[in-house]
Amino acid sequence: MEQKLTHFNAAGEAHMVDVGGKAVTGREAVAEGCIHLGEDAFRAVAAGTAKKGDVLGVARIAGIMAAKRTADIIPLCHPIAMSHCAVEFALDEHTHTVRCTCTTRCAGQTGVEMEALHGVSAALLTIYDMCKAIDRGMEITDIRLLHKAGGKSGVWNRKEELTNGND
Repeated sequence: MEQKLTHFNAAGEAHMVDVGGKAVTGREAVAEGCIHLGEDAFRAVAAGTAKKGDVLGVARIAGIMAAKRTADIIPLCHPIAMSHCAVEFALDEHTHTVRCTCTTRCAGQTGVEMEALHGVSAALLTIYDMCKAIDRGMEITDIRLLHKAGGKSGVWNRKEELTNGND
């Protein structure tokens, strides 16, 4: 069954979806992504000794700010009054990887998936920016939605085998 793309009208023109008739429901989204660093950059992040300061603290704030301003960057996103945004990091010293997770929530007429994805992206880009003097070869990978809940389509979860850290 072919699904219709909602951001195009009958004439094929891009437009903002009218969500006015949708029910206000609790919405939640969780997204993640990774940045792979060289050993020196990873050590600086983990120890909090990067010249620009607390890399993860600044990246956390950048992720939250980005999630709040998603509609300013993604042209057809609705401005959303989020009730919650959390950006968390997990460091893996064996692979020199920082995994970022962003969780967003609201009560509204449209979901917060783009906000979670945008939050992860900005947080990882901030880590890159703050560490590029040490390592320009960092790689941002695997930005993806893990979970969404709320609205007419209900709950969606990425299959567990894709998020167990072995991919």
